[in-house]
Amino acid sequence: MITKPKWLRIKMPLEVPVSQSIDKMKNTLCTVCVEAQCPNLTECFSKGTATFMLLGPNCSRRCSFCAVDKGRVSPLNPNEPDLIAEAISQMDVQYCVLTMVTRDDLSDGGACHIQNTVLAIRKRLPKIRLELLISDLSGNWDALKSVLQTAPQVLNHNIETINRLYPTVRPQASYTRSLELLRKVKELTPAVVTKSSLMLGLGESPQEVYETMDDLLMAGCNVLTMGQYLAPSKKHLPVVRYVHPDEFEGYRIEALKRGFMGVASAPLVRSSYKAEELYYQAVGLLRN
Repeated sequence: MITKPKWLRIKMPLEVPVSQSIDKMKNTLCTVCVEAQCPNLTECFSKGTATFMLLGPNCSRRCSFCAVDKGRVSPLNPNEPDLIAEAISQMDVQYCVLTMVTRDDLSDGGACHIQNTVLAIRKRLPKIRLELLISDLSGNWDALKSVLQTAPQVLNHNIETINRLYPTVRPQASYTRSLELLRKVKELTPAVVTKSSLMLGLGESPQEVYETMDDLLMAGCNVLTMGQYLAPSKKHLPVVRYVHPDEFEGYRIEALKRGFMGVASAPLVRSSYKAEELYYQAVGLLRN
């Protein structure tokens, strides 16, 4: 087993400060911060922010890197859109990230539920800016169109890893389908900021990382986040290598040189980390 380096050791407080609205509704709502064991949970919760996870706590896929529960999926909670909207309105934020588990059991992948949630949020907070982090919707482009009809400021879909590692890391997903989704988003809504994320430390080479950057750019991706893969448990894929912070910084510089409009790259970066900041960085360039 590889020893975890010092730059990945996080000092956790005895109690994680959680906003009152999240604490009050923690038995009925899911945050990806908790479900996916995000290392930035303390920082974000202390600021009263969170990324809400739609469609229940269980994913229909068996990705070997992910901490989200892979048990039997539950029926959709029809009250979830209003519960999330109420929590967000109590948090009094201007920018919110909504993500989802993959629901291959649903004909639209959960697109209608996403629509309902956005409508419920905007009914209470009409000026809020929303970032949607969605699954590949099993390649259902009609479902994608319905998601885009909600007019999010950012559409995020994570590529997660390089093409060569997909059979091991994401056996039920498709590298080309993920790229096609990002490409479709730009075709349908050119003004929306598109975003994706890469995990490093699974055995990829620098050249493969650069190739993935180029593939994402060709698909119209505007913003990229990169972080260190951390195995949630011994049952998940082991870490092949801990990537040094200097390497992450090198990737950040290279990604900007290649054409991304916003990049966050560091060991503890995750796809929703500093989402609002990256959005404004990208939208400022898109308008020029």
